[in-house]
Amino acid sequence: MAVGESPSGGNVGGRITTAVVITCIVAATGGLIFGYDIGISGGVTTMVPFLQKFFPSILRKAANATTNVYCVYDSQSLTALTSSLYIAGLVATLVASRLTAAFGRKFTIVLGGCTFLVGAAINGGAENIAMLILGRIFLGFGVGFTDQAAPLYLSEVAPPKWRGAFNTGFQFFLGVGVVASNCINYGTARLHWGWRLSLGLAVVPAIIMTLGGLVISDSPSSLVARGKLEQARKSLAKVRGVEAEVEAELAELVKVSEAAKAAASEPFVAIFERQYRPHLTMAILIPVFQQLTGINIIAFYAPVLFQSVGFGSDSALIASIILGSVNLCSILVSTFMVDRFGRRFLFLEGGAQMFVSQTAVAIVLAVTAGATGTKHISKGHAVLVLVLMCIYAAGFGWSWGPLTWLIPSEIFPLRIRTTGQSIAVGTDFAITFVLSQTFLSMLCHFKYGAFLFYAAWIALMTIFVALFLPETKGIPLDSMDVVWKQHWYWHRFYKEET
Repeated sequence: MAVGESPSGGNVGGRITTAVVITCIVAATGGLIFGYDIGISGGVTTMVPFLQKFFPSILRKAANATTNVYCVYDSQSLTALTSSLYIAGLVATLVASRLTAAFGRKFTIVLGGCTFLVGAAINGGAENIAMLILGRIFLGFGVGFTDQAAPLYLSEVAPPKWRGAFNTGFQFFLGVGVVASNCINYGTARLHWGWRLSLGLAVVPAIIMTLGGLVISDSPSSLVARGKLEQARKSLAKVRGVEAEVEAELAELVKVSEAAKAAASEPFVAIFERQYRPHLTMAILIPVFQQLTGINIIAFYAPVLFQSVGFGSDSALIASIILGSVNLCSILVSTFMVDRFGRRFLFLEGGAQMFVSQTAVAIVLAVTAGATGTKHISKGHAVLVLVLMCIYAAGFGWSWGPLTWLIPSEIFPLRIRTTGQSIAVGTDFAITFVLSQTFLSMLCHFKYGAFLFYAAWIALMTIFVALFLPETKGIPLDSMDVVWKQHWYWHRFYKEET
């Protein structure tokens, strides 16, 4: 089967049109709110006025000259603040499965933006820890709704030949959000009320995404599934080009939708059927593995981490900006490579690069800070840690970063697509919650061994990809079962059908 052709023979590869570019950019801005939150959370927690108001115990601990550098920020209340978003996000993404199926991808994206907007306003005006946590719960709902719907939308709207490139847009805007928030933190760090400005400005990406979501049409797959055929035809004509022949693609979407409705089984039950075992495995393990690279934890606590290993407060924020910028540039590399070299190539190369850099960070910290963590770390060694972390961030940026959003959004058939995406995003939130609860304590107790912990997981996940992940480059969504049927291991789950 040629890339870009559906089983029925229609050419659905599609060319890149101005409409599809604009539509996908708008949908991808959903990554902005998640990225902004990741960057802001880490930077604000190093601001002295913020710590004085909410976490004075951390300042007292930092003032202790004998404090272990790995343990300065080991605070359960600080950890609770950071991780509360992920519990809310987990709940939201499971609810979003129903909402996205019933009301469409567009509706859920807009709802996510509005909810995030409320959370940003509450956090900006917070007077106590309870308000901070309440605000982060609203932020979590916003991120949960958006992370469930936006990658699905991108995979369904983008031409199959360039689906990977368009889908990486979500991770790119996530990276933009991280860098923008780090720059804002650097600018507001000297202001006594700077932390309020940093937290409150989260309304800006929420407004951008919400307004953008209101002007785009829903995805053709979603419209067909909800019986809106004429709207689906117009949506297809818009994103494929007015001169494109869309009837064959529309007919294929209708055929797939009718087959899904004929099955008439509860999606959360159907997804556990034997034939979907490969899909479910990837939907769970890929998000788990992504978080076990350590990237979100390092992004959350980058300013804290760099401050702990020898940078001053301002220097730590600058180091975080550098780290985020490297990650952002590497996502662009992925955008140009993912549909040329494939998903597997980027996973394997990125995994090897991250393994080497994480191991090197552990060695540098072991030699400089020592097993106790009380030795002084020179600026030169602190810069070396930054360089190694940049190499790590680059490897992540063109592999596990964008591909974790891409793979689950493109492998599921229509009947369980929203459910599969919810499970993938929910798993991501659940494992992030666990890791964010434990990272600062792990850093305190494992010391440099925390980085070896993540390096070991990176080695394991790279082996897993090499053995079990089939290549999905250029395959139309409605033909994706072919890659599983031809795989050396997963084909056995299709034995009865064939």
